[in-house]
Amino acid sequence: MSDSNESAGRDSDESAGAGHAAAQPKRADARRNKETLLDAAAAVFVTSGVEAPVRDIAAKAGVGLGTIYRHFPTRADLIIAVYRHQVEACAEAGPALLATSATPHAALGQWINLFVDFLVTKHGLAGVLQSDNTGFDTLHAYFLDRLVPVCTQLLDAAAASGEIRSDLKAYELMRGVGNLCIGADSDPRYDARRLVELLIAGLRLPN
Repeated sequence: MSDSNESAGRDSDESAGAGHAAAQPKRADARRNKETLLDAAAAVFVTSGVEAPVRDIAAKAGVGLGTIYRHFPTRADLIIAVYRHQVEACAEAGPALLATSATPHAALGQWINLFVDFLVTKHGLAGVLQSDNTGFDTLHAYFLDRLVPVCTQLLDAAAASGEIRSDLKAYELMRGVGNLCIGADSDPRYDARRLVELLIAGLRLPN
């Protein structure tokens, strides 16, 4: 290869590298913006239900209506994305809490609180999830596939440390927590989170 060809090749590689470097921050910004939008939608769903006006979600996120419709052409697309976003956040929190909490049992308690938050966010999705929209068909399996292993990891760590009994399965615990949360929004006298805290405290073995 001649010097001129080598120079052209280097210039081309450098240009491609610069383009790739420039594209990375743009992708990161787009991802953050989408996550901000999904967090806003989840918050609005909690207070106003999944049928809340899209303009309320746009106002909460600080974006225009067009931005939401560009990412999520239909309400079903938005609901599915919020659901998956919340599942991922809950799944990713498990290992992080296990690494930073004082004890595995403390990590388990904090994670269960996040799981309760997810269940509250999911309130109102039940009717939609039972609709004929095929986009919802795999969500329940996705929920179990992502969260049961995380809960299992936390339970195993707490059991290995001698803090809790070792015969409780993750699915059983998650199902129990879910049952405690049923109807909590319609009865102000019922404090589901307090009962969930008592459940987690009751897992501890006596010293």
